[in-house]
Amino acid sequence: MLALPVPLLEKVLRTVLVYALLLLLFRFSGKRSMAAMNTFDFVVMFLLSNLVQNAVIGPDNSVTGAVVGAVTLVALNTGITRWLASDDRAARLLEGTSSPVIDDGHLIPGTLRHLAIRREEIEHAVRLQNGEGLEDVQSARLEPSGQLVIVLTPTAQNATRGDLDRIERRLSTMEGLLRRPSR
Repeated sequence: MLALPVPLLEKVLRTVLVYALLLLLFRFSGKRSMAAMNTFDFVVMFLLSNLVQNAVIGPDNSVTGAVVGAVTLVALNTGITRWLASDDRAARLLEGTSSPVIDDGHLIPGTLRHLAIRREEIEHAVRLQNGEGLEDVQSARLEPSGQLVIVLTPTAQNATRGDLDRIERRLSTMEGLLRRPSR
């Protein structure tokens, strides 16, 4: 149960290699794969985890082997995450850059095809941001994280607290003028 049938270094290298392979697969499968997973994506994830399990653990079913693999995986992920947070070039290389999908209310068809995003998905995201349609969008881009960042046109944006404060001040001024006795 605690004996390691696979050498420690091999266990660590197996974990690192499988992690690197999966990182590359997800990097090249596109931005939306993690942010907007559908049923098919979940099936692939479950099957993929089962497929690579033996590559990580090898012929080792020991508790010690599982601990070594888990610690290696978490340490590797933590190290890469910290590296990406401090190195913009590495982040661009491993995560990619944002992709514009809407410009001045118009979809960018080539980008949608490249990212494998349907028009309906974009329209749904616009409605979630309180836009009524694509014409309300000044710009939108898909971030490397898979998040869709939408900037509504100024006329389609909700009022801010500052806007309401200005209106209150103007109304107070008008009330004051109306209350003055006329001469």
